[in-house]
Amino acid sequence: MDFVNSVELADASNNFVYASMVILFLATISFSVSFAAGRRRVPQIEVFSRRVLVESSGSQVHESEVELTQLDPGRRAANIGMSLTWLAAVMLLMGVLLRGVWAGRVPWGNMYEFSISSALGILVVFLVWSTQRDLRWLGLFVTIPTLLTLGMAVTVLYTESAQLVPALKSYWLVIHVFAAIIGGGAFTVGAATAGLSLISGKGWFTQLPSREKLEGLTHKIIAFSFPIWTFAVVAGAIWAENAWGRYWGWDPKETWAFITWVIFAAYLHARSTAGWKHQKASVIAIVGWLAFLVNYFGVNIFINSLHSYAGV
Repeated sequence: MDFVNSVELADASNNFVYASMVILFLATISFSVSFAAGRRRVPQIEVFSRRVLVESSGSQVHESEVELTQLDPGRRAANIGMSLTWLAAVMLLMGVLLRGVWAGRVPWGNMYEFSISSALGILVVFLVWSTQRDLRWLGLFVTIPTLLTLGMAVTVLYTESAQLVPALKSYWLVIHVFAAIIGGGAFTVGAATAGLSLISGKGWFTQLPSREKLEGLTHKIIAFSFPIWTFAVVAGAIWAENAWGRYWGWDPKETWAFITWVIFAAYLHARSTAGWKHQKASVIAIVGWLAFLVNYFGVNIFINSLHSYAGV
């Protein structure tokens, strides 16, 4: 690949990432308008009547009443937000793919690449889940962390593409990191529903689904993501043996991945224990997500470890 084409690919990748951020910002505004409307996000239409003049076959004109429907303003804004979120996901996917083409490898070799891929993972989990149920009310609380992730990526974590260090040159990179991206994206969506379950029905949040429904949604998404994260941890151990000759060495990255796993295992256990259901279980889910963030950002940026190659 010549230098000119390389520069063009790099610029194209960056432009798609920036475009996705702009679109996500507009989606956030739309979801904010919908949320401010203060109405429960359920399939709801406004039905009204209007009298119109109808010409009969005998050229006689008479009045007839017809029913018209109109979406309420909050739902219309939420629909716009969902459409923009889908568009943003496509733009971000193009940015990630072009980054990989530019680098000539899978685009997960540093924190910038992992961050834009993780942002895409959040959107993919949310959007795929939204095809199964109405999640318009959740959009605001998904686009905000996604925007923050992308903002951190482009302002703090951005780095030029480089060749992978020897330890990363393995097919386990694809297996392990892909599982971590999907698992982390699902954890983020689950943390959003867990947090909302703690404030549902209070103040500005009366339009949210009931606490029981939010707790049920949190349990479903974490029950989905926990096996994926388990697989990511196991795959990482196998990769470590291949790269460093040992399965586990209590490296900070490994340790925090395990801590995250333990906390979410505790959440699933709490859901099956009568005394720890409801708000206590939701708090555990949020603590697990915070541990994931430490593993995601803290270890890579602030702690020296064998995984430092993933830093900026």
